Amino acid sequence: MGFSIWDSLGSHIVVGGSQSHQRIKFQSFSITEKNTLNFKFPKRRLIQGGVSLSKQESIEFDERKSPDEVKEEIKRCYELIDRLGRGVVYLGSSRMGPNHSHYMQAQELAKEIANLLDCTSWSGAGPGLMDAVTQGAMQAGKPVGGLKIGREPGERMSSDVHPYLPSDTYFTCRFFSARKHGLVDAAVRNDSSDKTAIVALPGGVGTLDEMFEILGLIQLERIGSKLPIPVILMNYDSFYSKLLDFLDSCEDWGTVYKGEVASLWKVCESNSQALAYLAEFYNISCIDLRKKETTLESI
Repeated sequence: MGFSIWDSLGSHIVVGGSQSHQRIKFQSFSITEKNTLNFKFPKRRLIQGGVSLSKQESIEFDERKSPDEVKEEIKRCYELIDRLGRGVVYLGSSRMGPNHSHYMQAQELAKEIANLLDCTSWSGAGPGLMDAVTQGAMQAGKPVGGLKIGREPGERMSSDVHPYLPSDTYFTCRFFSARKHGLVDAAVRNDSSDKTAIVALPGGVGTLDEMFEILGLIQLERIGSKLPIPVILMNYDSFYSKLLDFLDSCEDWGTVYKGEVASLWKVCESNSQALAYLAEFYNISCIDLRKKETTLESI
């Protein structure tokens, strides 16, 4: 959520939200020894979106002491990707748990794609649909890598440790910008033998942020890949249909050209459509698919 500091009143500062005219006055702020800027709310109140904050609660903003800190994290992400190999990058909600139908669909999709492309599966290594694709790829017996962040939306506690992935298969980023660099690099294709993809599963603000940033890089030919990368939007149960309607209206307004967005990705309603698209994209024949299935059955 974006905000701007509108005014300073001694030990008080007034902050304005990017989507609200409501002002929030903080009683005090301080910089801790760990370079964390703590803002104290004056009383319990309901902030936009239904978040209740009290006197004892604070929002912590991690301060960067140097841009070299971000550079070092990006370097570590790249090193992990070089070691585990590029592959399919999954974006998706951290809040859809194992009982959700989309969780089960995402788990099966990741399993099938891992078998189809025989590549590493990458995600944010968090809960929800990220966990679903991790589980699916592991069931296929294929490599799994993760670029984790300390705390995902919906989680109450932050943690640098993944509950079951080996510690050498994921890296916990402190900065979102480093994580984004890593997720993009994990899908780069610099050789025709590279089989990668970007799969956007149902998700919220974070998923949309990552998805549209990647689309923007592809649109401007700045994603860093010599070869095209297939991008798939999984429209399970018409989850993204209203978003697609909005993008159609953007064409009417002239903010995008006719067919421009459609050329950047493939919208799939089911796992079978996504698998068929990837098989066509990489010229994987039905004979090749049957060989893979036979090999798996014999294991």
